[in-house]
Amino acid sequence: MIFECPGAKDLKRPKPEEIICPSCGEAVEIWTDETEAKCPKCKKVITRKQDLSCLEWCKYAKECVGEEIYSKYFKNKKQN
Repeated sequence: MIFECPGAKDLKRPKPEEIICPSCGEAVEIWTDETEAKCPKCKKVITRKQDLSCLEWCKYAKECVGEEIYSKYFKNKKQN
């Protein structure tokens, strides 16, 4: 059996989610590895709160998800 960390699943294989624009109520698609998206209706940038991730505490995080995903996560985290 191959083990895969459940905490890194959405970072390794991002999926789209819908959030509601707080300005106009339009449904906006944002991927699980992103923190912001632009509303197609009112053009405002919507920021999704990023929950605590295993990348912040696991000593194997960089090896688990790879350098690119690891760096992108912390870059997005710093911007918010």
